[in-house]
Amino acid sequence: MRPPASKVLSLGDAVAWRAAAGRVAFTNGVFDLMHRGHVDLLLAARGTGDALIVGVNSDESVRRLKGAGRPVRSESDRAYVLAALECVDAVVIFPEDTPLAIIRALHPDVLVKGGDYAPADVVGRPDVEGWGGRLVIVPLTVGHSTTATIESLRDRT
Repeated sequence: MRPPASKVLSLGDAVAWRAAAGRVAFTNGVFDLMHRGHVDLLLAARGTGDALIVGVNSDESVRRLKGAGRPVRSESDRAYVLAALECVDAVVIFPEDTPLAIIRALHPDVLVKGGDYAPADVVGRPDVEGWGGRLVIVPLTVGHSTTATIESLRDRT
C-alpha cells in the first residue's frame, strides 16, 4: 500500500497521474469529520472507475462556504485521512469554492456526487458529459452528516 502522503498531489502532478490512470472517477467535498456517509460515497465512487481522485476544499474555501467555525480539521489532515483509504487513489486540495477548474483540468470519466445534489446543480456536469463522461448521484446515508455531528457536540457542552 502506498503511504498516504504520496497520494496527496498538486494539481499539476494529478494531471500527469490522471493521464496514466485509465477510467477515472472524481468526487469532491470538505470531508471535515469523516463518517459513514463519506465512506459510502467514496466506495460507490471508486466502483464507477479504475481509479478515484478526490478534490478537497482548502481551509480558506471551507471558511467561505461554511463559516468561521469550519473547518474543524486542516486541509492537510483531511487530505491525509482520505489518502489513507484504500478506495482513494489520489487527493488534490483546491482553493476555489467549486471544483470546476480541477474537473476541467483532470477530465474525469465519471463525476460522482452525493444524493443531496440534483443533477442540474452539479458543478462540472455539462463539461464531463460534453467529453463523453457521466454523472453518478449516490444516495445519502441517512443519519450521517458532519454538520449534524458538530451541532450534536455543541449541544452537549
